[in-house]
Amino acid sequence: MPQATSLFTDIESSVVGTSAVVVYSPSGQKRKRFPEGVVEVYASEVDALAHADPDKSRYAAIASGPSRSSEGFKLFYLVRWIE
Repeated sequence: MPQATSLFTDIESSVVGTSAVVVYSPSGQKRKRFPEGVVEVYASEVDALAHADPDKSRYAAIASGPSRSSEGFKLFYLVRWIE
């Protein structure tokens, strides 16, 4: 049986995936979930790092999503920050 790579990844489903992203987060790297409006998806970790700019509150990360919340919003969930 395949092993999941994170709590939020269902490796047998194509509905919610894990991607390299850049998150706009003025509060820094404190949050664990983000609305889709502040997340940009990139093809690779290298691409995400190239578009990140911590001085402008844009951080590279690996995130799962988008996933619909119980309130009806589409959210991305942090898997890990890319340093």
